[in-house]
Amino acid sequence: AVVSTQSTGDLSMANSLRRVFIAEVCTLAIDWVQIQQNTSVLIDEFLSHRMGLIPLTSDEIVDQLQNFRDCSCVDYCRECSVELTLDVRCNEETPRHVTTRDLISSNLKCIPATSKVRDHETDGDGSPDDILICKLRKGQHLKMKMYARKGFAKEHNKWSPCSAVGFEYDPDNALRHTTYPVAKDWPKSDYSELEEDQDQAPYEVFGKPEKFWYNLESVGSLKPESIVLTGIQVLKKKLMDVQNHYTNEIAKEALYIG
Repeated sequence: AVVSTQSTGDLSMANSLRRVFIAEVCTLAIDWVQIQQNTSVLIDEFLSHRMGLIPLTSDEIVDQLQNFRDCSCVDYCRECSVELTLDVRCNEETPRHVTTRDLISSNLKCIPATSKVRDHETDGDGSPDDILICKLRKGQHLKMKMYARKGFAKEHNKWSPCSAVGFEYDPDNALRHTTYPVAKDWPKSDYSELEEDQDQAPYEVFGKPEKFWYNLESVGSLKPESIVLTGIQVLKKKLMDVQNHYTNEIAKEALYIG
């Protein structure tokens, strides 16, 4: 998780940035699955859905891949996708747990986020536990081929880099956007500037939110800092596009009148 502070703008800008973090920062996710063998108790569609929701590390590769809609290939290629395979058979009497540890990627920059944590357990970034895909009994076999592609959560939530994003803008409740039945019963914010004997700040009738504290948690596909920086770039580009379109429309209108 990462905590970031925004000292300019208003509520609409702060919420726009939050929504961009969630839905418009690109990552990689499994988007095509070919089930070659499945004798487990889970149906193909259920397994395909589970594969799509596995977070894949994207920090070092997402900017190098093209969007599949912009790629000139007919199907899939190295310029727009990463191939992953899974081939597990249970030959023991005890159930075999198929996890993200069993996924094999054609590009080591794009692997399950849990595998990256396992290889770098000393960095303390997350849990080393692998994600369970399914369980196999003796004689059961699961084999599949998959392709991960670049996308964003506005199209499907599997591409979202965030598990949660929130922001706080009035830690002392001076704006009274929240009414406390008993003010002293509410825990103080981590960003509160009140004295110990104060429950909430005096009411500011004409006050406006001016500072925002963000708390962002990543699913593991991107580092939290990368999500923040990329999100700011995305929102900046969208605002520039609006400004450019507006300028062009004004110019066209002036030319038409002239």
